[in-house]
Amino acid sequence: MTQQVPSTEPELAGVRNFRDVGGLPTVDGRRVRHGVLFRSGHLAHATDEDAAFLASLGLHTVFDFRNAADQKLEGPDVELPGVRNVNLPLSDPADGAEFWKMVRDGDLEQLRSVLADGKAANRMIASYRMIIKERTAEHSRVLHALAEDSVPALMHCAAGKDRAGLSIAVTLLALGVEREAILADYLESNATHRRYKVHRSGSASSAYSPEVMELLSPLFDARAEYLSAAFDTIEETWGGVDAYLHGGLGVTPEVRDRLRDRLLD
Repeated sequence: MTQQVPSTEPELAGVRNFRDVGGLPTVDGRRVRHGVLFRSGHLAHATDEDAAFLASLGLHTVFDFRNAADQKLEGPDVELPGVRNVNLPLSDPADGAEFWKMVRDGDLEQLRSVLADGKAANRMIASYRMIIKERTAEHSRVLHALAEDSVPALMHCAAGKDRAGLSIAVTLLALGVEREAILADYLESNATHRRYKVHRSGSASSAYSPEVMELLSPLFDARAEYLSAAFDTIEETWGGVDAYLHGGLGVTPEVRDRLRDRLLD
């Protein structure tokens, strides 16, 4: 344990950005139940101790939102006994493969050309908007699974920030959690002990120079403007959360009631 990490939160050696989403308040005065909904980065590098802790949570389902390229790079999740693993890629396996290779291998001029002058942040905003608009089937499947039998559940992607962050946010919207609480949970991914470690190919100091890290930071930050873009997309495309859930995701009021019964105190 370090001083940074609250005593109630485990510091896992090989899993970044793990946390229980329990305790978040809803607009009608309820709270997300502790021990039923977790989020994290990938589980591919979990130590034996990490795996023992995760196994102790009594998980029913692990939702892995990574694509084939992620899994090739990082490896498959560790096996947890009795836990169902559901892989729901939230980006195409080929989408961005060359881009992420450039992030790892590109020189300063390449990085400047692709990321400088707001390009990196704009890429993230466009990605968040795209996932909300185009991945309705995946988010529908997650919410229906949670309403049926899939809790306790853990949702993760690579860093546990973007794809998992959006899926957690969609789930919390369906539960009626306050927007400010959803944003605060999302921004927790910026804590030093949670952040995804940037891996660059070169070992020279220039590979991690201050300018390089500044260019890359929008890709590895959780920023309020990113999640706001997702919320704005819901409003612009469907006219509001209720219409998005019902018309976009096929989540009926009955399904929302079951979801709330399973996940709220």
